[in-house]
Amino acid sequence: MMKILLSVLILSSYALASDGEGGTDIVWRTINFLVFAGILYYLLANPIKSFFKGRSASIAAELERVQEKLKESKLAKDRALRKIEEAQKIAGDLLESSKKENKILNEHIVRQCEADIENIIRQHVALMDLEQRKMVRALVDEVMHDLLNQESEGFDKEAMAQIVLKKVA
Repeated sequence: MMKILLSVLILSSYALASDGEGGTDIVWRTINFLVFAGILYYLLANPIKSFFKGRSASIAAELERVQEKLKESKLAKDRALRKIEEAQKIAGDLLESSKKENKILNEHIVRQCEADIENIIRQHVALMDLEQRKMVRALVDEVMHDLLNQESEGFDKEAMAQIVLKKVA
């Protein structure tokens, strides 16, 4: 490397030297430019190439990572959609089973209420019968008491009917 640089400097000193002629030195300037461009190319070509190759590789790697993330996100989306469908199916099943349970519970409650109503009616009828028997006993006791307290002279059917009619009315 040092040899090349030294030879370029020596050549350029000859190329830049002036004869004192006052003419144009376009040829030497062109050669000088070409030598300078060659040196720049020689020194910078490999680093620039490697930089752009590295840059291309990093862009390709980044693109690959992005593609991989895109695939993963699509898979995650598909899984989420499947879970949503499963959840909707489960929700439908739960709704259906809750309606069935609701119907069963309503029927059970209605049967229980009907049974309770029947029991209340039976109790009411039994209570009415009991009260009626009490009233009959009280009436019979009162009639018998009145009959026994009355004079025994007119103990016929008409007198008894009169006493019963008085008590009932």
